[in-house]
Amino acid sequence: MKSEEYRAWLGLQGYANNTIAAQMHRAGRVESHYGDLDKLHETDGLNSLIVELTYTQADRQSNRLNPTKIPFDGDPYNNLASYRDAIRRYIRFKEEGFNVLDQSFEYESVEEREISEQKPLHSISLEKDMQAALRLNIEQLEQGLKIIDEGKERSVESGFIDITARDANGKTVVIELKTGVAGQRAIAQILSYMGDILISEDDVDSRGILVAGDFDDKAIAASRVVPNLTLKKYKVEFSFVTAE
Repeated sequence: MKSEEYRAWLGLQGYANNTIAAQMHRAGRVESHYGDLDKLHETDGLNSLIVELTYTQADRQSNRLNPTKIPFDGDPYNNLASYRDAIRRYIRFKEEGFNVLDQSFEYESVEEREISEQKPLHSISLEKDMQAALRLNIEQLEQGLKIIDEGKERSVESGFIDITARDANGKTVVIELKTGVAGQRAIAQILSYMGDILISEDDVDSRGILVAGDFDDKAIAASRVVPNLTLKKYKVEFSFVTAE
């Protein structure tokens, strides 16, 4: 494992030091029991390792013992979910490359959002910037929302949920963020994440909020048949003060 590069990459994602330490520790434990992660990635993209670390709700209900080489105490379902999360993040690191978020940012244009009677989000450019701003002002998106993902993207079978929250009625809310105009692919992506929550938590009341600068006609049409999916537009606003 490229430890120092990976640690730096995690830092560039905006993760807190304790989150970085936890991700490094989990990836290191997996590597110590299964071998060099970089070599395994060269073999099959670490897909077989993800399969090895999979432990389903059905396994949990049948009280299946820990099927992996990694020894640990406690619930296998939660423990192995955290190890899969660590490996999926390492896969992202390998696929994106260390320099993706380094010095060369490419900013996409953003359109207006329509979140009425709310304070503006600041410094929105890349999706990471939007995510960081929204985490600090989550109730601007919807009153009563509380973030429940411990400050980091949640790993599910289909990928990474930008923000996982709970609404005022106690329902899990999957929040996906897109800069620019979102289309059908963005709808499919958030529905996949919502399906993962449905399966992993048996949560039939979960909701989705897709946030983008704008939505094309196909995205809007697709959203009409999903009652628990809300589309929200954002806009960027600036305020100015005189330097003294």
